[in-house]
Amino acid sequence: MAAPLYRRIAQQIKEEIQSGIWKEGEAIPTEMHLSERYEASRVTVRQAIKGLVEEGLLEKVQGSGTYVKEQKIEHNIFELLSFTEEMRSLNKEPVNKILHFELKEADDQVKRMLKLSDGEKVFYVRRQRLVDDVPYVVEDTYLPVSMFPNLSYGIMTGSKYDYIEKEVGMKIKDSFQEVIPVLPSPDIAEALTVETSMPILKIQSYSVFSDGTIFEYSENHFKSDEYKFTLRASRP
Repeated sequence: MAAPLYRRIAQQIKEEIQSGIWKEGEAIPTEMHLSERYEASRVTVRQAIKGLVEEGLLEKVQGSGTYVKEQKIEHNIFELLSFTEEMRSLNKEPVNKILHFELKEADDQVKRMLKLSDGEKVFYVRRQRLVDDVPYVVEDTYLPVSMFPNLSYGIMTGSKYDYIEKEVGMKIKDSFQEVIPVLPSPDIAEALTVETSMPILKIQSYSVFSDGTIFEYSENHFKSDEYKFTLRASRP
């Protein structure tokens, strides 16, 4: 039994989106144009479009038209995955570009977050995290030198969590995060290739080993047009 016409039209539109004929952010043709193209009534075309809107492939903008929806990376805030792990789960290969790598004395904020004593040193690393040459995140990480004396520039071009768990041999348990919408500083805006007037999402976090030891403090700046954050809340 043949599928209803509106579903066949929806499937054709979906295939054109997936093949890149209709690109993300672009307006699709009008209902009248599509009804002529597919030799179908506007009611049938409207039904096909409605299904694709519900599926998340298209979005309607009041007073403007219907557009191919830009697909943001969906980050589940309750899953503790590294950026590398998250991107690879989506069949994307990330690249870490080191913008700063230095040994320094912890300032008051970092000392407080990592529970360090006066005079203790940390590695400060700023990484620009890219996929397909597009910067998604700028990460500032502080790691105690006493815990990671062999940390190197080369290690930080890869997965930090892989290094900690596989080479250092420590088990990561939890990350405690605070999400803050902010306007980027000029250097962060430049690294994310956005305007300073464009809001971004900043996550301040500290992470702990299974024995409760705090081993990392990070500030991650996420490009808000590439990322969305989701969580699942259950009613008791």
